[in-house]
Amino acid sequence: MDRIYNRYFKTVGAVWGGCLVVLVLAYVLVIGPQKKLRQQADKELEEKKQMYHAVIKTAQEENRTKLNEQIEQLRNRVNDFITDFEDSANLTFDISQIASDKQVDSFRIKSKEKRRRSAVPEPEYIDENHLTVSFTAGFNQFATFLNALERHRPVVFVDKFTITRSKAENSAHKVSMNLAFFMRKRQEG
Repeated sequence: MDRIYNRYFKTVGAVWGGCLVVLVLAYVLVIGPQKKLRQQADKELEEKKQMYHAVIKTAQEENRTKLNEQIEQLRNRVNDFITDFEDSANLTFDISQIASDKQVDSFRIKSKEKRRRSAVPEPEYIDENHLTVSFTAGFNQFATFLNALERHRPVVFVDKFTITRSKAENSAHKVSMNLAFFMRKRQEG
């Protein structure tokens, strides 16, 4: 019986040994390289993810910078057309200064009553102010004064003007102008 058991143990040992050799060879030849390939693929995937996030972050910062530049340009354009509430008194002074520089005579400037627009709703942030300007000047003085107003920043709109011809030859004519400009409303708080 010992012989039968010995033979049995040898056969089982040989089968187990063969299976062990096959499993070790399978691990070394098939599973081992796949594990290395998988680790390498995971490493590449992580690098690609980091690169993707870096590109997204950079693109967002570039976009944010571009958008901030555009916002600044638009604010500057708006400032060409709109004066602050606090600077509205300076605007009348600027117009008076232009009149003085252009050497017009009998210059007067006064605020005009605000017009009510019934069909158009009142804007929330911007208000329209009107001024009446009157002076006496020759045609060239009037033209240079008007040109200076058109080039002024913030923009001053000439709604209407009238020129009354002088009865005397080669003397200044009476000019009356209605001016308008946009102003930011005073914000509470």
